[in-house]
Amino acid sequence: MSEELIIEHCSPTLAGIKTGSLFSVKITEETDIDREVREINMLLRDKGLRMLPLKKTDEYALIYLYRPSYLKKDLKDPVAVNILKKRGYAIKDPECCIVQLVRHLKSDPGFPHEIGLFLGYPPSDVACFIKSPCDGVKCCGCWKAYSEPEKALATFARFKDCTENYHVMNRNGKSLAQLAVATG
Repeated sequence: MSEELIIEHCSPTLAGIKTGSLFSVKITEETDIDREVREINMLLRDKGLRMLPLKKTDEYALIYLYRPSYLKKDLKDPVAVNILKKRGYAIKDPECCIVQLVRHLKSDPGFPHEIGLFLGYPPSDVACFIKSPCDGVKCCGCWKAYSEPEKALATFARFKDCTENYHVMNRNGKSLAQLAVATG
């Protein structure tokens, strides 16, 4: 998996301004996703980042790059806890929740919309999306925002600027490890 692919889809997470990011990797005969994920984890673990394949098929792998310390904080939000409990999650720790998310991705006929909680989306917006995806949308960007459109638009712009800046820095010689910000 290329640095460019990770930068395109994960720059705000690499920069420490977003909890997590998702992207797909096309599987070819030469692809060894598990090895590639291990290599990225070795490269980024000291920066407070972790990468996991959430779902694999013969054609693609859904990859999750996240900051465990951010996810732990995010999943303590009462609205997030309520959403996860209603969807059958045992709220023990973030790693347990990720294991349960993987199960939902494999077994549920639809896409588990609570995944927004694992990406750092506002829990109130995730709840509104789950309830009725089209009703009450104030603006769209990385997610559908149902409240605080000014704040959401500012966040979308910040994520876009971050991604553009990371692409420029990478083209100018900064490696993925150099671009990843260390956080606690």
